[in-house]
Amino acid sequence: MLPKLTIMISKHIQQLKQSPTLGLDAKVRQLQAEGVLVVNLGLGEPDFITPWHIRRVAIAAIKAGFTHYTITAGIPELREAICKKLLEENGVSCHPSEIVVGVGTKQLLYHAFQVLCEEGDEVIIPIPTWSTYIEQIKLSGATPVLISIESPFRLTAEDLEKRITPKTKVILLNSPSNPTGAVIEKKQLIRIAKLAVEKSIFVISDEIYEKITFGKKHHSIASLGKKIKQLTVTINGFSKSYAMTGWRIGYAAGPKEIIEAMVSLQSQTTSNTSSISQKAALAALTGSQESVELMRLELEKRRGYLIKELSKIKEISFVSPDGAFYFFVDIKQLLGRRFRSSKEWCQKLLEEEKVALVPGEAFMCPGYFRLSFAASMKHVKEGIKRISRFIKKYD
Repeated sequence: MLPKLTIMISKHIQQLKQSPTLGLDAKVRQLQAEGVLVVNLGLGEPDFITPWHIRRVAIAAIKAGFTHYTITAGIPELREAICKKLLEENGVSCHPSEIVVGVGTKQLLYHAFQVLCEEGDEVIIPIPTWSTYIEQIKLSGATPVLISIESPFRLTAEDLEKRITPKTKVILLNSPSNPTGAVIEKKQLIRIAKLAVEKSIFVISDEIYEKITFGKKHHSIASLGKKIKQLTVTINGFSKSYAMTGWRIGYAAGPKEIIEAMVSLQSQTTSNTSSISQKAALAALTGSQESVELMRLELEKRRGYLIKELSKIKEISFVSPDGAFYFFVDIKQLLGRRFRSSKEWCQKLLEEEKVALVPGEAFMCPGYFRLSFAASMKHVKEGIKRISRFIKKYD
């Protein structure tokens, strides 16, 4: 009999934490497979189908045999379309050599941190925040420096300035924000840009929710001048605005030297993203944008409903989101006696009422939960009914 093999996983991977949102979704799917009717308000995935004109182009690409490798950075016509989009919509002038197309924004964020950061560097992150940023920064060898932002969770230059040190290499921005939906005000972006230029600090700006705003205008920090543009890597994609989560395609725009390094890294990891997805993304950018606005209007309708219904629950508080499709709800008044943490509260809600929410601990901000209104209005209404019933039960 062969001796049992001892498998030693590398230390930096042992320290890696699983994505809380994807872990929750796996649990929800398991319950659903067992026949349990779960109302999932946890996952940040639009319930809309990818628009037909995008799917039609993808089908045509398959039929035409466009099923082989492309160049690592992405097909030229897609990168050119991204440049056109950035100029017309964001006021950012780019050359195709300053664009890389990748396997979703998550991969491109990882590559950006790997290219810019190393051991001894610090990356400033405002919290609440998406946990992926923190884990990816740690994988680069850099140290995440967390800044707690108070409600209404809109980042200011003052918040950042007090945590900058000689080791600060990158400032991470996410506007509109996951999980709060907060949009950084333009006057603050101008001040943040000035601060970054003065201190020679890079900015990674995750703008994946840019098209989903409610009365607030999104601004790209790279549009605020040549100097800040040379320090900024803008990350964006198609998953949220075009309901293309499964297509796994995003893009990064930035200084040519940084993008070339990201392309080199990508060439040794995934190589190009799906050829079919690239054709679909091209159709998304160059085709009708009506579906984007229709989705935004529907999300705005759900947001309005939730503002009204959540306001009826006296034991909780919240700030209406400026963008994205999340409410970040304060439940600290419900904790301390029966429930010790928001994580425990959310687990009990899932067990008893079969409603999935993401606890604040997943965003480094205990005492809250994130509610996604990317689910259908039917599920949103049912979810609120069950949440209200659960709160009354333990009041």
